[in-house]
Amino acid sequence: MRVDAGLSRLLGLSRTVVATLAEDGRVSVDGRAAGKSDRLTAGSWLEVQLPEPDAPTDIAAPAEVVAGLEILHADDEIVVVDKPVGVAAHPSPGWTGPTVVGGLTALGFRVSTSGAAERQGIVHRLDVGTTGVMVVAASEHAYTVLKRAFKERTVDKRYHAVAQGHPDPSSGTIDAPIDRHPRHDYKFAVVADGRPSITHYDTLEAFRAASLLDIRLETGRTHQIRVHLSALRHPCLGDITYGADPTLAKRLGLQRQWLHARSLGFEHPADGRWVEFTSPYPEDLAAALDRLRDQ
Repeated sequence: MRVDAGLSRLLGLSRTVVATLAEDGRVSVDGRAAGKSDRLTAGSWLEVQLPEPDAPTDIAAPAEVVAGLEILHADDEIVVVDKPVGVAAHPSPGWTGPTVVGGLTALGFRVSTSGAAERQGIVHRLDVGTTGVMVVAASEHAYTVLKRAFKERTVDKRYHAVAQGHPDPSSGTIDAPIDRHPRHDYKFAVVADGRPSITHYDTLEAFRAASLLDIRLETGRTHQIRVHLSALRHPCLGDITYGADPTLAKRLGLQRQWLHARSLGFEHPADGRWVEFTSPYPEDLAAALDRLRDQ
C-alpha cells in the first residue's frame, strides 16, 4: 500500500492532505522521510507530524447558545442535530445570526477541525430558512468518510415540502442543471451549462391549493429543491424568493418556505452500520399543514 493511501485510511485524512504533509517532510517510515507514493510493508513504523489547526478567521463561529437546537444523537464520530429555523449551518460573510457550529461549541461538543476555518465539521448544509436533520463531523475521520459519502451519493436525504398546486405527474424526477442566477447573485436558477442536479419527488397528500411532497435528492446543490420546484411551476409554499404566492402563505400564517429535512440515513463512520435519523415537523409548518387540510 502507498503511503498516501495508508495514512488516509489510518488517520481519516484526504490523500491531498497526506501528500502535502509528505512534501513538507512531515511523514517518515522507519525514521526516514517518505514520499506520498512510497510503499508500506507490514511492521513499518510510521511517524506523522500534524500541523496545528488554522487560527479562527474573523467569521469563525463564536460559541453561543442556540435556542431550539436539539441534539438527536452524539458519539465520538458524529453529532446529529435538529436545526431550527433562523440558524445557519456555519458563519459566512454578512451573516451575524446563530450557527449550528457555534451552538455545538457552546454545548461542549467536539467538532472536527477539518474543512475551512469558518465551516469546520460541516459536511452538508441546510438553508437558514430550512429546518430539520443535519449531521456534523466530530472527528477528522468522520469528516473524511462523510464528505466522501455525500460526494458519492450514498447518503439518503429525504425532505418534505409543500408545493403550490399539484405537480403533474404526481411522482417524478426533475433533472435540470443549476447554477447562479444570471441576474440575481443571491438566487440560483436552472441554466443550460449549470451543474448536474437531480431531484426525485412523490406526492404524499394533495390539498385544494397545494401538495405535500416527499423529496429525495440525488445531488446536493444550493437551493436545489426550491429551484427545481420553481422550475416545475410549483414553487415551495411561502418561498417568495422563488415565485411563491405571498397571499397564500399569509393566509396560512407561514413566514418562510415550507421545506423540512425530514430524515437522513448514512453508514456510520465508525463501523459502517446504517443509521437513520428523523425530525418531526416544527410548529409553524405543522400548523400551516393543518390549515391546508381544513380548507
